Amino acid sequence: MFTALSEWSIWLVPALLGLIPLYGYWKKVPVFETFVEGAEEGLRLAWRILPYSLAIFVAVGIFRDSGAFLMLTNGLRYPLEATGVPGVVIPLMLVRPISGNASLALLADVLRVHGPDSLAGRLASTVQGSTDTTFYILSIYFGSVGIRKFSYALPVGLLGDLAGMVGSVIICRWFFG
Repeated sequence: MFTALSEWSIWLVPALLGLIPLYGYWKKVPVFETFVEGAEEGLRLAWRILPYSLAIFVAVGIFRDSGAFLMLTNGLRYPLEATGVPGVVIPLMLVRPISGNASLALLADVLRVHGPDSLAGRLASTVQGSTDTTFYILSIYFGSVGIRKFSYALPVGLLGDLAGMVGSVIICRWFFG
């Protein structure tokens, strides 16, 4: 059954890529013109959110290169390790609200060094799955529709991230010791 499902999934995406334009043609939709309009709208959206994307990337770079990230990590290490959080997960917890790619790289490093079945690996995986990239979401999504003031969204998003992290620690400590 697994082999049949695997074979079927190989052909699913190409079949969809072929069937969707055929369906549009059947429904009398100008397929190519509609595709070009969508691409044009995507480019306009990318141009509109470029300043917000650039700002978040520069801010992350300054935070990391200034040494503030290392100081914050070291400052939180002892109190969090006292509550049972492995020290190697702390950088992931700090980066996760800022950048999904950076947090994914940190997760991969934790899994490579400590293994997926270690407490650190399980906690890092749970944190990765139960939190979100709040600053990235605010800068890109809000920037794409022109919202410049997100006074309530930022604290609520960060509170949600904190709840996800605390919940991850509690659940992982409960289930995995």
